[in-house]
Amino acid sequence: MKKLYRVLLIAIVLQAALVAEGFKLESSDISEQLSVDQVYRGYGCHGNNISPELRWSGEPRGTKSFAVTLYDPDAPTGKGWWHWIVFNIPASVHELPRGAGDPKRGKLPRGAVQSITDFGTIGFGGACPPKGDRPHRYIFTVYALDVDHLSLDPNTSPAKIGSVIGKHALAKASLMARYGR
Repeated sequence: MKKLYRVLLIAIVLQAALVAEGFKLESSDISEQLSVDQVYRGYGCHGNNISPELRWSGEPRGTKSFAVTLYDPDAPTGKGWWHWIVFNIPASVHELPRGAGDPKRGKLPRGAVQSITDFGTIGFGGACPPKGDRPHRYIFTVYALDVDHLSLDPNTSPAKIGSVIGKHALAKASLMARYGR
């Protein structure tokens, strides 16, 4: 039992180390409740599927690139649901404009890569919890990475990309919103 507590304590300390003092993520599009703009269009959901404007600041020294994710830990899959992953965002970039998650709109910075989501498509996939579930948590996270470039294919599984991002993360900052239907 003591060993389990030690492992949990180490995990908590390592997680806390990733939260850099002053590193923050903000958005004028996100409040406590996601809007119809950030809701998926499909799977029985009738939203606009528009990624929100995101901006960040205060990353730690040594940051060479950024990654942004949107994750729903409450999805009834046993492993959550990846709604959006963007990586290889240059260290000089500190924002993504509204709608950047649509690959057809070309709003990502040069070199940034959007990968496949758990919807099976590349780009932003908004909230779409099952009807009747309690409101799900949608966590937008920006990661400050210690590498310029992640050599990953856009069709790499979201879980693998998340793992690689975690291995290179110097710090992270998150925003959370809820949505239910």
